[in-house]
Amino acid sequence: MVSAYILVTTKSGAEKDVLTALKKVPNMKNARMLYGEYDIIAKIQLTDIAALNEYLLANIRPISGVERTSTLIVAN
Repeated sequence: MVSAYILVTTKSGAEKDVLTALKKVPNMKNARMLYGEYDIIAKIQLTDIAALNEYLLANIRPISGVERTSTLIVAN
């Protein structure tokens, strides 16, 4: 299993809508709003790195209001 934190920057004013959408995405363990450089942090858990890449492209980046993401893979 691969766990990762996704740091999300949203378009101004889209934070709550993006957070709501992220919480509905499959395999999402937790998503919380932040203050600072990033607007949201989300934790996901998937089978492997290839699944993580596909997951980001299919489920996170297409969400309306997502401007940029940064992925931090957890060292087990």
